[in-house]
Amino acid sequence: MKITVVGFWHAFPGKGEAASGYLLEKNGFRVLIDCGSGVISQLQHYCDLSTLDAAVISHYHNDHIGDIGALHYHRLLLPYLSEQKEIRPFPIYGHKEDREGFQRLSYKDVVQAVTYNDQAPLSIGPFTFTFYRTTHPVPCFAMNITDQLSTLFYTADTGFSEQLATAAQEADLIISECSLYKGQDGTKAGHMNSEEAGRFANIANARSLLLSHLPHFGEHRRLVEEAKVECPHTTVEHAVSGWTKII
Repeated sequence: MKITVVGFWHAFPGKGEAASGYLLEKNGFRVLIDCGSGVISQLQHYCDLSTLDAAVISHYHNDHIGDIGALHYHRLLLPYLSEQKEIRPFPIYGHKEDREGFQRLSYKDVVQAVTYNDQAPLSIGPFTFTFYRTTHPVPCFAMNITDQLSTLFYTADTGFSEQLATAAQEADLIISECSLYKGQDGTKAGHMNSEEAGRFANIANARSLLLSHLPHFGEHRRLVEEAKVECPHTTVEHAVSGWTKII
């Protein structure tokens, strides 16, 4: 599977960039993971919007759903932009623990909200998603994603959790939120710092760690250095727009 960082900023997008969004591809099937502010604009650098097959949303904070409306409008206009006149409703997968947030994923007859939960795996194209509740002020779900050959674990937004790290066991790649630097405490807000993200990867015995959901201050390379101390056997990088990896 191929993973591309569409957006990686915490809270709001940096200039000319985007908040949380990741493109997952295999055999021509494309899934968007989260759709924060700026994602739909930036996604067009990596694929035609009409080739997107589904989206999966971790939770309903604006830096993860801010561009859902733009996606709605694209799907509404697609019959006029495409030779296809009958276009199936586009599925956006979300949880129902915030019913109002879930309902806002749907739009007219062009986008359909589809529910997921942490009770059973879900097949989306060639991928199997398993969802895990995170430590965050609102209901939010991490995702273990496999194509039966390799495994991606996306923490979404969460405070440090040894139990969640265990769920990521032996992941080929962990995309971990890293909103703060070593010594800064994001527990109350449900976010991890660099040291905690490194410890998370070490518990999981992950092959590689990508730090994302990054702060708007400081030097991001320092986040990598601080995380690496905690997981010396894991390859550690920080997200940038267009970062891509095949696992």
